Amino acid sequence: MSEHPDPIQSTGDERPRIPAKIEEFFAALAMALICLITFANVLVRYFSDESFAFTEEFSVFLMVVLTFVGASAAFAKNTHIRMSFLVEKLAPRIAARIEIAVMAVAAALFAIVVWYGIKLLLDDWNFDTTSPGIGIPQWIYTLWLPLLSAVITLRILGRIVRLARRKA
Repeated sequence: MSEHPDPIQSTGDERPRIPAKIEEFFAALAMALICLITFANVLVRYFSDESFAFTEEFSVFLMVVLTFVGASAAFAKNTHIRMSFLVEKLAPRIAARIEIAVMAVAAALFAIVVWYGIKLLLDDWNFDTTSPGIGIPQWIYTLWLPLLSAVITLRILGRIVRLARRKA
């Protein structure tokens, strides 16, 4: 146990304005759809020795969506993965500054993903790229990369604002 109160953990008075329940709903929906698709595929294989090969494409897409909305919820609730052993040993003021710096780097990283995600989306749109499994336009899948990365970036920026207010 550290000698200082944990400057990194949420104090409860810094809840985000937009609740993380939104991301949690979409994560649950994606998980339910993955389970449904997988269960249907198992049933079809068992009873007919055939496979819904195209369902893998949907499952992978939904797993990516699940990952991004889960990350967004984690940043919103301040439960994201971090290594805090050394930071917890520092004075609260220094730890808070480090936390803001780390969040700024994370926001920059996801902003870069937004930028390159948009470039990928435009490439898929302009070149009429189709998905390998069922041949639908690839941009339908690619659209979610910059969109959900932008949501994560906004969640991180909100966390930075809340940290800065608490520090002041």
